[in-house]
Amino acid sequence: MHETDMTKALMITLREWWESQPTRPPVERVFLTVGQFTCVEPASLQFAFEVQTRGTFLANAQLVIQETPLIAFCQVCQLEYRPKFGLRYACPTCQAPMDDIRSGRELKIDRVEYATAATPP
Repeated sequence: MHETDMTKALMITLREWWESQPTRPPVERVFLTVGQFTCVEPASLQFAFEVQTRGTFLANAQLVIQETPLIAFCQVCQLEYRPKFGLRYACPTCQAPMDDIRSGRELKIDRVEYATAATPP
């Protein structure tokens, strides 16, 4: 399960950011973009995040995952298409091999939402 290793890397990145903040605000939500072609199972990533963040600065944070579809571009047909998952990711029109991926390999932190201290009136 590489989701466990991804969660560890995510926690390291977030900790570096969090420790650089002067007030170290409580993290409420972490928004990730995960492409379908990354071989990351969102449910497994969610589970790994919940388990590994217990007792840490992310203990109460919610992981919000936005999946992006696999979209390829066929150089022969000059068409965008959504390859079917499996052994063959060829263009459905001309059967040319998939060689230009436009979307679906993303794995990034989009943003972090954290609690802000209430300002006195």
